[in-house]
Amino acid sequence: MLLLKMKNALSLVLILLSVFSCGAQENTIVNNTEISNNLDSERPKLVVGIIVDQMRYDYLTRFESKFSEGGFKRMMREGFNCKNNHFNYIPTYTGPGHASVYTGTTPKYHGIIANNWYSKVEKKSVYCAEDTTVVAVGSPSKRERMSPRRMLTTSFADQNRLFTQMKGKTIGISIKDRGAVLPAGHTANAAYWFRGKGEGNFITTNYYMEELPQWVKDFNDSGIVESYMKEWNTLYDITTYTESGEDLNTYERGFKGKETATFPYDLEALKADNMWFDILKETPYGNSIVADFAIEALKNEDLGNDDITDVLTVSFSSTDYVGHNFGVNSKEVQDTYLRLDKDLERFFTALDDLVGKGNYTVFLTADHGAVNVPAYLQSVKIPSGYLNNPKRKKRLNRFLMTTYGTTDVIENISNNQVFLNKAKLKALNLNIHDVEQALVDELIDYPNVSKVYTATAMRSTSFNHGIEKLLQNGFNQKRSGDVIVVNDIGYISYSKTGSTHGSGLKYDTHVPLLFFGAGIKQGETFERTEIPDIAPTISALLGISFPNGATGEPLGFVLD
Repeated sequence: MLLLKMKNALSLVLILLSVFSCGAQENTIVNNTEISNNLDSERPKLVVGIIVDQMRYDYLTRFESKFSEGGFKRMMREGFNCKNNHFNYIPTYTGPGHASVYTGTTPKYHGIIANNWYSKVEKKSVYCAEDTTVVAVGSPSKRERMSPRRMLTTSFADQNRLFTQMKGKTIGISIKDRGAVLPAGHTANAAYWFRGKGEGNFITTNYYMEELPQWVKDFNDSGIVESYMKEWNTLYDITTYTESGEDLNTYERGFKGKETATFPYDLEALKADNMWFDILKETPYGNSIVADFAIEALKNEDLGNDDITDVLTVSFSSTDYVGHNFGVNSKEVQDTYLRLDKDLERFFTALDDLVGKGNYTVFLTADHGAVNVPAYLQSVKIPSGYLNNPKRKKRLNRFLMTTYGTTDVIENISNNQVFLNKAKLKALNLNIHDVEQALVDELIDYPNVSKVYTATAMRSTSFNHGIEKLLQNGFNQKRSGDVIVVNDIGYISYSKTGSTHGSGLKYDTHVPLLFFGAGIKQGETFERTEIPDIAPTISALLGISFPNGATGEPLGFVLD
């Protein structure tokens, strides 16, 4: 009897434990579900990445007093301003810049080592977004054959697509093809760029689709682009543009058909001499067209209208065209940024209306900065100048003939890199490392050459600071050259009008980095941040895997 009572008591205890266990498990499931739901609700419905092509950091401060409250100032006021943000590699060009922002790494890993580079495998110059296996959609052009296939790693947009089982959309938009294609990544639903010439349309390729969506066709047929073929004058009274140089000067190229590079510009009258719709790229109206198109994408693609995060990449490229044409100290550049500020304001207003405040996150940065026009710098006694490439080449050929009896040991020279002819070296029984070092010893004595390094040094030495580290971060063993040349500060290979970029110097590396919106703190920092940190930061915000080649670190102090 006692044994029976003990068995019954034990059974009762087991039943009670089971009930409590089930209840606890049920509560755990409920709580985990709540946590999961909270995470879903905390993720922004839309991430917008904005790249302003050739935007130096000091444009934020130089022109700040004339910005509206709803554009750049809104981002700085409501969001987080990283004031000491830099590129951590060479070269600072558009293709590598766009790839690095979205992949979270440098050319060493993502492989986009320049806009164009010499392919050691294909034995020809290749373009960063070219893909001969695809054809244009929306244009009869046989040249618009673009895809991201030359980029070797994923972007955070790719990781978001994978995380959401391909349900989260990704769309890339830019005037430039590379500005649309590379940020959107490999899995994008679409990448659209502007085809100028006599067309004036946004197009894509069959990498993404076989036919343009109806809304894109409607935009192309709407007359919006044609409406910008008008006078370009300053947004405000030109006498108030005290943050830039004189309108009439000798440091600007201007447009064909107009004697001086001075306001105003009659674009309708100038278009025939300046590649028709291509002239719009070199005015602020190119940015306005991109903003118009991006707003239409928000409306017609229902971006950010469900609980699955979408990604929209927008690159404003006309700032680069204007900078190359007129130089960083021009009134044309100032007017372009004041007008871009207005375009950002209406774009952010559209995000508020169509996605909702608190439902989206935006970051804004640049793909590189730019040097001030050396001819202008010389006029104010700052060391600078222009490289004499023909003279360099003549001297180098003379050295090659004297040393090796032929110039054929060099296969190509481009992007400040020398590519050796491996077959010729073998035929001459020359050791490649000896030839690399001989070229270093020769080139270092040339005028305006600051440093020269071999590919062997890039592969075998770990540099942890200085220009050498930047070179190494930009060195891709399979794609880069055998000898790398660094020029003197302020010396460029370019015309004596307009600005350019590409170096590892502060005027090319120091660019804005602004975050605002869902999940972003309000604040600012002078702590150094680097371009590859952006993609891991957005990935951390979304709770997704980092891009597969990422080398940057998430900026935890930015996230709320």
